[in-house]
Amino acid sequence: MANVWSGVTIDCLDPERVARFWSGLLGREPGPSQEGWVYLGERGDPQPRLVFQPVSEARTGKVRIHLDISVDQIDEAMALAVKLGGRFTGERHDYDDGVVVVMADPEDHEFCLVQYHR
Repeated sequence: MANVWSGVTIDCLDPERVARFWSGLLGREPGPSQEGWVYLGERGDPQPRLVFQPVSEARTGKVRIHLDISVDQIDEAMALAVKLGGRFTGERHDYDDGVVVVMADPEDHEFCLVQYHR
């Protein structure tokens, strides 16, 4: 039996809005989806697809898992995330290997933008 990572599902009050944010940030187009849901990518794509699932309750508390997005230019990636409706949380970490900033999407799902030093 082969176990293969096929996707990440994100609970959303407004899956269309949150999917537009991630589509713009990652340059991934929506694929075939169930009604009310939005999938970025398709099964079998080289990258796991992102699935935006409708839920009726808002997120409370810190989510224990998040996405790390590798970027070439941290400042440009931050500006794009903000332009798309996200926000900078104010948290930045400078390490020997690179820079990590914590961002949030339009429904406050946190994620990290990571610029590695070459």
